[in-house]
Amino acid sequence: MLNGIPILLGQKFLWVAGAVALGIFALVVVFIAIKYWGIWFRAYMSNAHVSFLSLIGMSFRQVDSRLIVQGKIMAVQAGVGLEKLTGVTTRRLEAHYLAGGNVPHVIRAIIAAHRADIDLDFDRAAAIDLAGRDVLDAVQTSVNPKVIDCPDPKRSQRTTLSAIAKNGVELKVRARVTVRTNLEQLIGGATEETIIARVGEGIITAIGSSDSHLQVMENPDRISKAVLQRGLDAQTAFEIVSIDIADIDVGENIGARLQADQAEADMRVARAKAEERRALATAREQEMKAQVARNRAQVVLAEAEVPLAIANAFCEGNLAVQ
Repeated sequence: MLNGIPILLGQKFLWVAGAVALGIFALVVVFIAIKYWGIWFRAYMSNAHVSFLSLIGMSFRQVDSRLIVQGKIMAVQAGVGLEKLTGVTTRRLEAHYLAGGNVPHVIRAIIAAHRADIDLDFDRAAAIDLAGRDVLDAVQTSVNPKVIDCPDPKRSQRTTLSAIAKNGVELKVRARVTVRTNLEQLIGGATEETIIARVGEGIITAIGSSDSHLQVMENPDRISKAVLQRGLDAQTAFEIVSIDIADIDVGENIGARLQADQAEADMRVARAKAEERRALATAREQEMKAQVARNRAQVVLAEAEVPLAIANAFCEGNLAVQ
């Protein structure tokens, strides 16, 4: 009887330990079910297919599981198939989240592109997002082109572009550039500042090559055509749809002002030369007066020698009074 007591105690301990372990496991299961049941059930009812293990792993990886599941549900409910979301899985959404990407923006951008029949897969959308560009705004701009002022008063204090035609008349121009996003060159492509600078340069060149400002005033569209033909949207993140001249004002007659300034400068030069010639003439006159005074002095000296010569002649007997 005594020998069986330790065996019974050991078995009882095992049963207790098993019951405790089973209770702890049950509590863990209940805790997991309480914490993740709502998210999993929502994904299941939306046909998003997110497993419990994935949800638990997100917690360990410090990933917002609700954000990932919400993004997947948005894509499924919008009817975006796998042919548009090539290779998109819960793990890839997690990877984009951990890389610092904006998962909701990427999903919304793909949905918007799908509705507008624009070829945009997850890889490109994620790359655009990680490059620091607003992928959702890029898609929206591709669908609904936006208008950029040239020059942009938000970036510069100037409100108009100043250009001078060949006849010297200044024209002040304000243009509006309609652009849409070029998703193919969005990564690494130039931004709006480059578009504004190129369009401004093209407008100034087009006006400068015009013989008269009246030609530009009569046909402002010739500026738009000349600028569009130069392909200013090359290597940029945008495609120029149109360039419209919103306003043209006539400024100063720069040519006439320059001619007047030149005439004034020429007149000053002529005055300086005339003053120089007058000074030379005055100096010459003074020199001639000095010469006349010298000659008169020599005449006086010569006249003074005549009596002396007569006296010497009397003394020497060469001259006598008859």
